[in-house]
Amino acid sequence: MNVVYLIFHFFALKVRCYYISMSRRPVNPARRIGDGGTIPFVGAVQAKARSSPVLSAALVLLGTILLVCYAFSGSGGVSSKGAVIKLDGGVSCTFEVQRAIPILKKAYGDSMHKVLHVGPETCSVVSKLLKEEETEAWGVEPYDSEDVDASCKSLVNKGIVRAADIKFPLPYRAKSFSLVIVSDALDYLSPKYLNRTLPELARVSADGVIIFSGYPGQQRAKVAELSKFGRPAKLRSSSWWIRFFVQTSLEENESASKKFEQAASKKSYKPECQVFHLRSYH
Repeated sequence: MNVVYLIFHFFALKVRCYYISMSRRPVNPARRIGDGGTIPFVGAVQAKARSSPVLSAALVLLGTILLVCYAFSGSGGVSSKGAVIKLDGGVSCTFEVQRAIPILKKAYGDSMHKVLHVGPETCSVVSKLLKEEETEAWGVEPYDSEDVDASCKSLVNKGIVRAADIKFPLPYRAKSFSLVIVSDALDYLSPKYLNRTLPELARVSADGVIIFSGYPGQQRAKVAELSKFGRPAKLRSSSWWIRFFVQTSLEENESASKKFEQAASKKSYKPECQVFHLRSYH
């Protein structure tokens, strides 16, 4: 950004110097004539004077284009949805799940063939998972969804996505899915309900549970939806989560965690949410 501003100010300085030089140009007395005469080349001089504002406007326009191009080049190819989230100044762990799908496939391999996603805007995650080869996906929307698009309505009508209160037992049999991925949902639950929900997530999974949770101090996307979630997000530290996992007899999946970190490093992927890999109950 500093380079663009330097270029812009350089052009502005050139315009200013041009005006100063024009204002200080001496008048040749030999070219003065009487009232009844004409001034040679007067049309050219007037045209030159008239062109200077045009030149100034062109340079200002050039600087603006440079600034806009720089702003777009800094997006790094992130999708429009991601850009909106960034502009809102918040972080969506549900969006982070979508970014992490290629990394998760590297880490979990065949275990990604039957996935349940739990969290707000689950339709977006399920839709992306269904585009992956040899992957089946289902979703649980923990909160009421309004103004959903036609694609999401289709997933709901097919029974692929359903609304369910995750504070109560999930409507699935034990080990119904190979993996359960949860995002932007546990942060809104008190420890009382977490004690019920986390064991349920582990119960319906066969190969593990993956939790995407916000970092303490992060601003959450859609923080205005307090009426929807019922309470503000409680962003907890990794040490808090680890203690809680121990209390609920959930073990870290060290093998999957290591593979995830290795795949992320190769892809230069840095998650903006905390990612925990847990084993299922056996």
